[in-house]
Amino acid sequence: MLASARDYIERAWWVVSLPGLTILLSVLAINLMGDGLRDALDPKLKNAA
Repeated sequence: MLASARDYIERAWWVVSLPGLTILLSVLAINLMGDGLRDALDPKLKNAA
């Protein structure tokens, strides 16, 4: 399966790169949103500062 995919990666790199970039940006956005929610809602962090 990976050997047959190598042809697609060499000829049409965007087939792999664009979905990969979309997944990367989605995970990054969810991480940042989770950090923001934790900072806003965690009472222990408010008392420590």
